[in-house]
Amino acid sequence: MKILIATAYDYPHAGGLSTHVTTLKAGLEARGHEVDVLSFTNVPPVMRKLYAQGPSFVLNKMKKGKGIIWSHNVRKKMLQALIEKNKGKNYDIINAQDPFTTLAALETSIPTVSTVHGYMTFESVSKGSIEEGSQEAAYMKEIEIKAYKGTRKIITVDTRLKEYVKDVAGVDATAIRNFIDIHNFKPDKDKKEELRKKYGVALDDQVIFVPRRLTRKNGVIYPALALPKVLKQYPKAHLIYAGSGEALSEIKQIVEEKNLGERVTLLGAVPHDQVKEYFALSDIVLVPSVHSAGVEEATSISALEAMGSGSPLIACAVGGLKEIVNHEEDGILVEEKSVEQLSDAILYYFENPEIGQQFADKARTKIEEEYSHLAAAEKYESIYLSALEK
Repeated sequence: MKILIATAYDYPHAGGLSTHVTTLKAGLEARGHEVDVLSFTNVPPVMRKLYAQGPSFVLNKMKKGKGIIWSHNVRKKMLQALIEKNKGKNYDIINAQDPFTTLAALETSIPTVSTVHGYMTFESVSKGSIEEGSQEAAYMKEIEIKAYKGTRKIITVDTRLKEYVKDVAGVDATAIRNFIDIHNFKPDKDKKEELRKKYGVALDDQVIFVPRRLTRKNGVIYPALALPKVLKQYPKAHLIYAGSGEALSEIKQIVEEKNLGERVTLLGAVPHDQVKEYFALSDIVLVPSVHSAGVEEATSISALEAMGSGSPLIACAVGGLKEIVNHEEDGILVEEKSVEQLSDAILYYFENPEIGQQFADKARTKIEEEYSHLAAAEKYESIYLSALEK
């Protein structure tokens, strides 16, 4: 098949959706399909700034939410134009990665299936882009429903999103949990010292790695709040964040107030290939997600990558994380927002490194058996064929 994966967001970028697209593309190509990706990044920079980003900034100053709706609608129109321009490639199907892209794709008359990665409206509220209960929030929800009802088939990345789509739009979806490239993300701990030297990390530091966008639903303030207790017993503990987002200022404030400057590193957005190397140089990986404005973590790609990379994982017991981590078997689950439980789990791993290694080994086996990108690509292919028959 000739498959077009499309999104109204940037690609590539630092985030789970971009990783999903890259990994799905690799899996489908391994199965012999021809796959292209079209995104907002393919729009010329001047047009992006002039028609989408600039007006959005001004409109948001007038009323919160107006700007993001303007931007999404402009992105939709631009993406639709790009798809029309590329119709000569005779795509068999489009896999849209968000509701606005679904609506753009439907206008082109190319058969379209949609992947639902999250709760678009609730996530906009959670990030502070839209006011809860506002007209703008209602409009976003209408877009979601229209997209879900219009597309031929829907894939969700976990069972809760499948239930959400059924609840809001009355449409049945197929849940295919997120996945990783098992050949790309694999244990590489023999390079631990080499990579620490490369990135200027002390060889005797106990490294705690947080590979997360700095946004509220990712619970990124809690590792910083948990660190002081850890430092009392392990003064060489070193907390490293890889990500950017609106919670950065709050983390910086915690670091300053608790005098953690020498023990916390904020890398900002890190290329995906470097994230692999930080997994390898780390002792523990944290995925401290929380509920935020009705939003829950899906099948976290960051957690899957950590489990595939040979690093012991601590995650909060919310959303899809409860589906992928077996507590005290292939990772540790803690209560969300519990600074005490988070610090205790970190200390447990530091005090029992052999148990952490056992968990990491079992996690790797699980990833190979249940979360391979090749197996997921086969499932996506089946959905595509079913959509073409519809």
